[in-house]
Amino acid sequence: MAQLEFEKPVIELEAKIAELQNMSGDTGFNIGEEIDRLSSKSRKLLIQTYSKLTPAQKVQVARHPERPHFQDYIKGMIEDFTPLAGDRSFGEDNALRAGLGRFQGRSVVVMGQEKGSDTDSRIHHNFGMARPEGYRKAQRLMNMAQQFGLPIVTLIDTAGAYPGVGAEERGQSEAIAKSIETCLRVTVPIVSVIIGEGGSGGAIAIATGNKVHMLEHSIYSVISPEGCASILWRSAEYAKEAATALKLTAQDMQKLGLIDDIIAEPIGGAHRNHEAVISSVALTIEQSLKEMDGMSPDKILAERRQKYLAMGRNR
Repeated sequence: MAQLEFEKPVIELEAKIAELQNMSGDTGFNIGEEIDRLSSKSRKLLIQTYSKLTPAQKVQVARHPERPHFQDYIKGMIEDFTPLAGDRSFGEDNALRAGLGRFQGRSVVVMGQEKGSDTDSRIHHNFGMARPEGYRKAQRLMNMAQQFGLPIVTLIDTAGAYPGVGAEERGQSEAIAKSIETCLRVTVPIVSVIIGEGGSGGAIAIATGNKVHMLEHSIYSVISPEGCASILWRSAEYAKEAATALKLTAQDMQKLGLIDDIIAEPIGGAHRNHEAVISSVALTIEQSLKEMDGMSPDKILAERRQKYLAMGRNR
């Protein structure tokens, strides 16, 4: 497992436990009690560590390379997933994956950013940073969901939209704006979950939903801490200070009224137990969709629009 600096004491204990477990069958001694003692100590230390994470540490957890990605969620909670490709204008974008599938017995349109799990797949998926064709593909599928009356599920995990010259030439900002507009226009339910990084317009382009949830250690921000630090302090070395100032944690977002709910992660973060966190996300999505069952299209649309119009108003 990839190591985070603040996790080192826990990882050292886990390595010792693994070493003892490997030795237990090769000696005549019963070392089960010692393994149990170290396991209890490791669990307590893990709980203690994750109960007081700083915003900068939460950024690290949200970016953990072994955190479950879009494809993991698809395999774990969507049946008969059929990927759909292309924006019918320029081409395919592999950073933003989208398609049709069945969720808890109901047909849905599902989309989200895929970062990749190794060097080759990360390059293939452009590290989860979509180009304009990705957001135009998202618009195409949202319009298709509208046509067939299908709920939309979006899973967000991106550092932001791709800022390359080609993307800008093909209208990156317009594509993001139109994607947000499409989210606000369709009359089918939209449930969004920030599963890792929710970076800037690249995230909100598909996260403008009726219900927006965040995993406990995910982040949602207008800019990365490094980007913020380079602008305000003229140095990325102030990223920790920027992370605090940006109020980017799930807890901050809930206090500000920008999300609906926080989904608890397994002890030690989502990267330690994929199955548990995918199950929790699936349960939250199911509950959100059930809350909108029976609502008229007009009411679904009106409630979503009112949700975003109310943000930032003085109360």
